[in-house]
Amino acid sequence: MTIAFRLEGQEFVAINGGPHLKFTEAVSFVVSCGNQSDIDHDWNHLNEGGDPAAQQCGWLKDRYGLLWQVVPAVLPELMRDAVRAGRVMQAILPMKKIDLEILIGA
Repeated sequence: MTIAFRLEGQEFVAINGGPHLKFTEAVSFVVSCGNQSDIDHDWNHLNEGGDPAAQQCGWLKDRYGLLWQVVPAVLPELMRDAVRAGRVMQAILPMKKIDLEILIGA
């Protein structure tokens, strides 16, 4: 059995594969946020009941075991220049939830 649905303009198809298809971490969902307030809001809601050990670099695992990337929409722009991209990556690596102000200053 399958179902097609759309979230924020993105089309998805989900399948109920029964006991033969096991859930894996091969899929994650990206939440692109416009500002720190959006990052905080989405992170806090998705993280409720999630696995604290699975938090790193803007990634989290929710209470159902789904992986989410809560990232600022400006991240691709911050990563365009190779030198700055290195500084941004060094700033992201120790983070759990993304701190946009630190990334912009990197």
